Amino acid sequence: MPRRERPLDEGESGLLQFAADLRRLRERAGSPTYRELSRRAHYSAAALSEAAGGRKLPSLAVTKAYVKACDADPEEWERRWRAVAESKPQAAGSPYAGLAMFQPDDAPRFFGRERLTAELLATKNRFTGVFGPSGVGKSSLLRAGLIARTREPVLLFTPGANPVEECAVALARLTGQDAVELADELADPAELRRRHQHLVVVDQFEELFTLCRNEELRVWLISALLGCTKVVIGVRADYYGHCARYPELVAALNGGQLMVGPMTPDELRLAITEPAAFAGAKVETALLARLMADAVGQAAVLPLLSHALAETWQHRRGMTLTLAGYEEVGGLEHAIARTAQDVLDGLSPHQRQQAKRILLRLVTEDDTKRRAGKDELEADEQVLQALAAARLVVIDRDGVELAHEALIRSWPTFGAWIEEERENIKAQRELTHATQTWESLDRDPGALLRGRRLATVPAGLALNSGERAFLAASRAAEEEVHTSTRRRTRRQRQLLAALAALVVVAASSTAFALQASRTAAEQRTAAVVLNAVGEAAALRSTNPGLAEQVSLAAYRLMPLTQARNGLRQENVPSQVVREAPAEVTALVVGPTQQQVVTGHRDGTVVLTDLEDLPSPRTSHEATRHAGAVTALAMDSAGGLVASVSEDGAVHVVDVSLGKPRELAALPTHATAIAWQGTTLVTTDHDGALSFWTDLRLDRPRLLTTAQLGLGPLAGLAFRPDGQVLAAVTTGRAVHLVDVTDPRNPALLSLTKQFAGTAQFAGEDLLLTTGTTAVHVWDVTDLRHPVLRAEVPSGGGSVTSAWLGPERLAVATDDGLVRLWRLKDREEPVEQALLRGHTGPVAAVGLRPKGDEVVTGGADRAVRLWDVDPRDPAVRICEQAVRPMNREEWRRYFGDLEFTPPC
Repeated sequence: MPRRERPLDEGESGLLQFAADLRRLRERAGSPTYRELSRRAHYSAAALSEAAGGRKLPSLAVTKAYVKACDADPEEWERRWRAVAESKPQAAGSPYAGLAMFQPDDAPRFFGRERLTAELLATKNRFTGVFGPSGVGKSSLLRAGLIARTREPVLLFTPGANPVEECAVALARLTGQDAVELADELADPAELRRRHQHLVVVDQFEELFTLCRNEELRVWLISALLGCTKVVIGVRADYYGHCARYPELVAALNGGQLMVGPMTPDELRLAITEPAAFAGAKVETALLARLMADAVGQAAVLPLLSHALAETWQHRRGMTLTLAGYEEVGGLEHAIARTAQDVLDGLSPHQRQQAKRILLRLVTEDDTKRRAGKDELEADEQVLQALAAARLVVIDRDGVELAHEALIRSWPTFGAWIEEERENIKAQRELTHATQTWESLDRDPGALLRGRRLATVPAGLALNSGERAFLAASRAAEEEVHTSTRRRTRRQRQLLAALAALVVVAASSTAFALQASRTAAEQRTAAVVLNAVGEAAALRSTNPGLAEQVSLAAYRLMPLTQARNGLRQENVPSQVVREAPAEVTALVVGPTQQQVVTGHRDGTVVLTDLEDLPSPRTSHEATRHAGAVTALAMDSAGGLVASVSEDGAVHVVDVSLGKPRELAALPTHATAIAWQGTTLVTTDHDGALSFWTDLRLDRPRLLTTAQLGLGPLAGLAFRPDGQVLAAVTTGRAVHLVDVTDPRNPALLSLTKQFAGTAQFAGEDLLLTTGTTAVHVWDVTDLRHPVLRAEVPSGGGSVTSAWLGPERLAVATDDGLVRLWRLKDREEPVEQALLRGHTGPVAAVGLRPKGDEVVTGGADRAVRLWDVDPRDPAVRICEQAVRPMNREEWRRYFGDLEFTPPC
């Protein structure tokens, strides 16, 4: 007797109704056996029985054969089949968690980690660390594996920004007590064990280092956990080193570590098929084979696989997950692409640029993924965490890489980026490799780029600090070669001229003899002067007054460059205006009032009074940003200050009354700012200029926008009349732009030196800063700027510079500031060397008269330097305790005629 068919609940879905109608059709045909139907329909009895089973929608061909064998109308049933096929089952009740982690209540549908769950349950260690890369399933293991199978109450929490509060909230859920009261009582770390004597699970332990900024709270959590009965922490593998900073934590983890890696094929098969079986469904064999091929061996693929299965569940046929349904939603690659686009769309414009820079660092020009170290990426931590949280990248102790190469193949936005930047990607990889080689060879000059390789490095590459240093060193070395070549050519010309002179002298022996005598005397004097300059330099530490007189006498005997540099003022008195809580990142000095505004690494902008009294000087916090302050600008009247931070936020503060009053945070993001009179101009990564007015009102007004067509800009500076803009691109080129009509800007010219910043000094002078030198340009003819002076950094890399009336201040990363005197048609003269900062000097400014210098540095000090503006001869002689005597003269100048300098 044939076996009876499984009963159907016809109200459950359209598929089950379809199957029930097929059964009724067979009954009306006389209830033939499936073997008899098979003979009529030419399909197997199993296929025809499955067609009416209600678990899976049969193919159209099987359906039409079944109906025709029962003497029904195939065309009518074809219409019914298509209606069922096009209906979309509901996602409710999906046994797959998608991108979300499994929770303890999900334990019945959590499979594949049985071995690791058993190890956690069986461990006798009081303290266990579960380590693994992001996306490997640590959180699901702790929740749906360990906690779900632990009988006693489990305290589960993540550290967050305040571990005490997070612990108190979790404990309140277990005990029913007030969380605020518990937080007060938990101030004593030992209180946690008294309150909870069972298992404590701290998931995402890396938040202790990424979100919690208070070292005391970090120590509290570690102390509290070490006192508990039993503890398990889940830590992302790339934060293993952070745990090693705490000796007590290292000791506790010794012998108690569980590493979580990719699932084995058998574990992965269980994770795919068993949740479906739990829901009364099954996974088609072809789909299982495809999923295994897509996912085996991939560390971060589990959330993406779960997400793809959840999407496939919505497109299942009956209670069967099919390969057709999987391909309909795009498979694993489509799930990745959609997730990636959602993450990108949720970022700010500035963060999207950061994400693009990070992702392009993780691919090659051949469309394959690559691993990059965190030191290479120098990534915005918030953006990197967002990419990791969405499982787009995998972060471990060795670096960062794409979660799956499917991102490259199937995410249209990413593919467009790669295609657009393919040549730059190749150049970037070569530059990165060259930089790493240079670093591995202790920065051997022989590993620097030269000639064609250096010239073909594209402008506008997103470089990290190491690559910037490598390029700067390569360009400096190349410039040195060019300089040497020019010097050699000049010497050859001089030699030819000397030979020609010898011919002439040969005809005039008397004149030659006289000239030779005079040259010998000059050479002897030059040798004596150079020796005296060296002696003066050694004498500065013991007898600075005499050293300065020796330098002055040497300069008067022969005005050599070495002698002139010996006249600079070195023991310049300075006052610490303010000791800041965070390092100074930007500085601007008021053009009229006695004020300095400083920006800091912690996001604060502070206004400080420079008047001598009262002492200490008065300081006021003007505003506070969420990130480090990157630039400050003060309007020409000195009444308004604008600041921008690394997250692109722009704040405007009124400082005209001596106490700051915050006016507005502009509804824009910016990479650079500048004042055009009383109009604030900002620019973002698209390179467009935005002109803001009515800044003292509640709502600043966007006057207009302008596109220069130069790409992203790193700096802006306006000529005092506001009609000419110096725009610095991210490729370190400086363009002069006519902005008389802001809506129709016109490019005028381009300077011929790389620069990081620009500043106008009056109508005719423009200052640009490079890495090893600053350049002063005569821009009287805007279309043909003329280089007036090139001032070297003196050893360190230039960090900041400011040009005032006949004075130029240059700050470097070796903690020094050099003050130069600039006069028409004269070579720059180094007037003073300012020593006092213990770290790099980040910003420098000049008081309006140019005789006082204001600096701020990484040592958090803001200093005011009082430089003597007098002529060096006047200064040296008035400060001399006594004039140089004959004995001292003979010591340094031998038998040269005694001509004391003072």
